[in-house]
Amino acid sequence: MNLERLWYSNKNFFSLALLPLAGLYCLVVKIRQQAYKRQWISSKKFPVPIIVVGNITVGGTGKTPLVIWLAKFLKKQGFNVGIISRGYGGSSKSWPQAVFPDSDPLLVGDEPVLIARNSGCPVAVAPKRSLAVEYLLDKYNCNLIISDDGLQHYALKRDIEIAVVDAKRRYGNGLCLPAGPLREPLSRLKAVDWIIHKGIELEYEIQELRRVSDDQIVTALANQKVHAIAAIGNPAGFFQLLRQYGLILDCHKFRDHHIYTENDILFDDDLPVIMTEKDAVKCKKFAKQQHLYLPITAKLPESFTAQINKKLFITQV
Repeated sequence: MNLERLWYSNKNFFSLALLPLAGLYCLVVKIRQQAYKRQWISSKKFPVPIIVVGNITVGGTGKTPLVIWLAKFLKKQGFNVGIISRGYGGSSKSWPQAVFPDSDPLLVGDEPVLIARNSGCPVAVAPKRSLAVEYLLDKYNCNLIISDDGLQHYALKRDIEIAVVDAKRRYGNGLCLPAGPLREPLSRLKAVDWIIHKGIELEYEIQELRRVSDDQIVTALANQKVHAIAAIGNPAGFFQLLRQYGLILDCHKFRDHHIYTENDILFDDDLPVIMTEKDAVKCKKFAKQQHLYLPITAKLPESFTAQINKKLFITQV
C-alpha cells in the first residue's frame, strides 16, 4: 500500500480508520511541546544563532537545497557558517561525525554529503544535534549554525525557524500521522518565523547534466529516451524537471534514502540513466559512463534575504 498516495489524496476510508491513532499521536506531540515550553524537559542553548530549516510533513519539500542556498548567502555576509544534521540513514557507531564531500553516505547519510559537496561550509552530524553543534564550535569556531531538518527536535534551542512547504502537495489530507503526512498539527506553523513555499518563493534552477563518475558536463540529450531514477521524498517533482529537458522518461522510484546496489541502476539497454545529485553521492563508486545526475540550485526572492539579515541583526543585539 502506498501510504503517501493515500495521505496526499482526499480523506479516504484508510485515513478515516486511523483517525483515533492520529488523535493519540497529536496528543503526545502537544504534551511534548508543552514539556519543552514549560522547561519540564531542558533544551540546549548555544552562544551563537541557530537557524532550523525543516518541515511539518513526511516526504521531501526542498529543505536541503534551501539549506545550501542559505549557507552560501550567510557566508557572503561574513558569517562563519556551520551546518548540522541528524545524519539519517548513517550507520556510524560513534557521533558526532564530520562530513566531507567525499564522505561515505552509508556512514553519515546522503543529504549531509550532498550539503558538504555544495555549501563550502563545515558539516557535522549526530542524532543528538547538540553534539554536532559542539563539534563545529570547537573545531571550526563557527559563529552561526544551520540545522538541516530538526523542526521537531526541541532539545536544541533555536533563534530562527523556517518551515518549507511544497506549494503543490501542501499538507496532504491535513491529518497527522499515521492517518496523514503531518508530523505536527498545522497550528505549529503559527510559531515559525517564515513559511517558504517550494514552487513560489523557493524555485529551482536546473544546471547542466553531469556524469556521476567524474562530474563532467554532458550535453545533447534532448528528445532522447532515458531511465530516470530517484530515491527522494517526492520523485514526481524530479521527473518533471527532467521533462523540461525534452527527455522521454522510463521512471524508476525508490524509497527515500534508499541504499543503492549496482544492479539497481543497471538496465538491459544502453540508454542514459539520470538520477538526482542526492542519489549520485551513493552511486558514484559503481557508476558507469551512462550514469548522469541533474544538479539543481535554489533561488529565493531578494525580499527574503533582506528579512533574514534583519532578523539576524535583531537576534545578535
